Amino acid sequence: MVVAPNHATVILILQLLIALQVLIFSPAGADYIPPAKTDGFVYLNRRSFNFDSILIEAFYDPLCPDSRDSWPPLKQALHDYGSGVSLVVHLLPLPYHDNAYVASRALHVVNALNSSATFPLLELLFKDQEKFYGAQTRNLSRASIQEEFVKSATEVIGSSFYTSVKNGFNDSKTDHQTRISFKYAASRGVYGTPFFYVNGFLLPDVGDSIDYKTWKKIIDPLVGAEKNVKNEESLHFFL
Repeated sequence: MVVAPNHATVILILQLLIALQVLIFSPAGADYIPPAKTDGFVYLNRRSFNFDSILIEAFYDPLCPDSRDSWPPLKQALHDYGSGVSLVVHLLPLPYHDNAYVASRALHVVNALNSSATFPLLELLFKDQEKFYGAQTRNLSRASIQEEFVKSATEVIGSSFYTSVKNGFNDSKTDHQTRISFKYAASRGVYGTPFFYVNGFLLPDVGDSIDYKTWKKIIDPLVGAEKNVKNEESLHFFL
C-alpha cells in the first residue's frame, strides 16, 4: 500500500530539493553570497526606501500562474496607498515550471539595461505565460526558447535594444544574478510562489494569490499604527 505524504512532508522535501540545487549551482571557490547589491526589483524605481513606509516583499516566478494572478490586486493596492507602501520583487524560478530560469534571467537582463522596463516585462511574461511552457515549447531547443524571450524583452524595452538583450544572455553576470535570486529566496525559507513578506514577516497562506480586499485588511491596520506612532512622536516633541 502506498501512503500519500502529508503537507508537512511535501514542504520538507521541497526545501531539501531547493537546498540541494543551491549546493549544485554554487560556483566552486568564490561564492557570490553576499552579493555586491541587494537582491530584488524595486517597484516604481524608488531610489531609496522610506523607512516609515510598509515594505512588501513578493517572491515571484514569472511563469507561475499563481504569481500572475496575485499581481493585479497587489499592484492596485500599491497605487492606492502610494508612498505609504513599498514593494520589492524577488525571483524564484521553480524547477517544475518550464523555462522559468530563462524567464527570470530575461528580467535581470532588461533591468540592467533599463530598470523602468522591468515591471512592464514581468507583466508581459505573466500575460504570455502559456507561450513559454508545456506543449508550446516541448519540441523547441533552448536557443529558440531564449530567442522568444529576447523578442518579448525587446517588445517592451524597444527594438533598438535587440542586440543588447541578446548579448545579455551571454553575459555571465546575468546568470550569477539569477542564481543569487534563487539562493536569496532559499535563504529566506521560500519554497514556492507567490510568497509575501510584510515588514519582514511572512504572511500566512503562502503560495496563494491574495485579493485586493485581503491586502486592505493587512495594510490598513499598519497604516493606522504608523499614524499613531507619528502622532505620539509629535506630541513628545512639543512636550
